Amino acid sequence: MSRATKPSRIDKPWGYEDIFAKTDRYAGKLIFIKKGARLSRQHHEVKDETIFVLQGNLLVEFGMKGEITSEVVPSGNAVRIPAKIVHRFIALDGDTLLVEVSTPELDDVVRHEDDYGREGTSNP
Repeated sequence: MSRATKPSRIDKPWGYEDIFAKTDRYAGKLIFIKKGARLSRQHHEVKDETIFVLQGNLLVEFGMKGEITSEVVPSGNAVRIPAKIVHRFIALDGDTLLVEVSTPELDDVVRHEDDYGREGTSNP
């Protein structure tokens, strides 16, 4: 009997997420962002996440309202985004592949800005 499972794919306008782990204590995702695309500027009320860049260069905007800074996180590096920190991920110069490990609150998304008309929602 195999314990292997297939991740649950959620298509997004900027790429996709493959959720490979979700328990009451942690979650894990593979996130693919198309070249030049960006996720919504958002924060989480409870969710705490760490992102590891597998491929590409990720531009991360982060901070509190009105105090947003940015940093390039190259392949092979990680960045932690605690709860309440406003952030956005942007695929800089090519398709970008990330691993996200986090607390399990996957629907805890408060969108501030969105290129795809999803502000104020937690829609995929």
